Amino acid sequence: MRRTGGHRSRPYSGRFATETKWYVQMPNARRVQDLIDRGAVIPYPESVVVDDTVLLERVAPGVILHAGTRLAGKATSAGPGCEIGGECPVTVENCQLGHGVCLKGGYYSGATFLDGSSMGSSAHVRPGTLLEEEANGAHAVGLKQTIFLPFVTAGSLINFCDVLMAGGTSRKNHSEIGSSYIHFNFTPHQDKATPSLIGDVPRGVLVDQPPVFLGGQGGLTGPLRIAYGTVIPAGTICRRDVLADSQLYSAPEASAREPQRYTQGLYRAVNRIVTNNLIYIGNIFALREWYLHVRIRTMTGDPFREACWAGALEQIGLVLDERLRRMRELAGKMPASLELARKESGGSLPETPFAQQRALLERWPEMEVRLLEGPSEATGAEHRRAFLEHWERTGHGTSHLEAVKGLEREARCAARAWLQAIVDFVAGLWSNP
Repeated sequence: MRRTGGHRSRPYSGRFATETKWYVQMPNARRVQDLIDRGAVIPYPESVVVDDTVLLERVAPGVILHAGTRLAGKATSAGPGCEIGGECPVTVENCQLGHGVCLKGGYYSGATFLDGSSMGSSAHVRPGTLLEEEANGAHAVGLKQTIFLPFVTAGSLINFCDVLMAGGTSRKNHSEIGSSYIHFNFTPHQDKATPSLIGDVPRGVLVDQPPVFLGGQGGLTGPLRIAYGTVIPAGTICRRDVLADSQLYSAPEASAREPQRYTQGLYRAVNRIVTNNLIYIGNIFALREWYLHVRIRTMTGDPFREACWAGALEQIGLVLDERLRRMRELAGKMPASLELARKESGGSLPETPFAQQRALLERWPEMEVRLLEGPSEATGAEHRRAFLEHWERTGHGTSHLEAVKGLEREARCAARAWLQAIVDFVAGLWSNP
């Protein structure tokens, strides 16, 4: 029966129409048509939105935008072979995608994805996130202030913020985060000085270390350091550093003692917290230097990889800013903690652990100045020069991973020594009080 009266639907013209009339009827659709004219593959253009801020030349010909895709932000770019929205609707704003990146669905904002990386549907990825080559996640993965070095793989239903993770040598030999895994990054004292370092940068960037295995249905209580080759069994909550390589972690037996009094804001020993934070920050500084001196050679000459190089430095800068802010907040909580301790002890404080809190309070202003300045050019300079001499001999046009895997032992030793010197400089700003 033909409906009469009321609103009458406009005829569908679709992408197969001989005349592209559909863009007159759809909001912002002229820009979608412009992308199609530039070579983008958009099977259902009437369901795709390209914000006015997007620079169309930053979307490579051949990029596939499925139904329900929304692109936004002038910093957004997508290189050749990228596929967006293959499983469910997706929003990508101010993200940089290298070659062959696949974002199957979800929300992505202010993140950088290098060649061959991918994320499943229902992801929630926020600023400060960097996925290097072929790093990937399955469905429903939440990331923020998170850095995955090449090949790191996250399963499904994961919340993994404030972490740097490395390890593995290929897609078949990779560090793994099991499904339903959590990095616990917020404390009862309401601070987030909790970044965890899984692997490290000085060895991780060389892609020659044993993988780390985090079994499913488990978690890490930050801030932690986990060494290469560590295996944490499924269903385990790890609350202790694992500093020796290739260890099978066993959680300590649960205590049967009665509940104890807890006072919010009353810290105990803070030495491990400060130490792990500074080592984490040192690794982020080392990664920044790696991009400035090393990756610049293998990520220039192609506009989409250059966008990823700049995006990666942006994410690294955001991580540094976040970590300094969280350390500043932690130091700012020490006066209240010491006052609470005095009240509970009747006025006198034992030297341990409160000397550590006083030391953090007294030393933080100078530490912050040094951290804002960062390591000097002289830090590890001799090893840097030695490594870059080797690096300059790598073939032009070689992919980054191919170039790294082709490095000789002498070059690897020089790279590790250079980057470790940066980490050691930052860690050296704090010593046991």
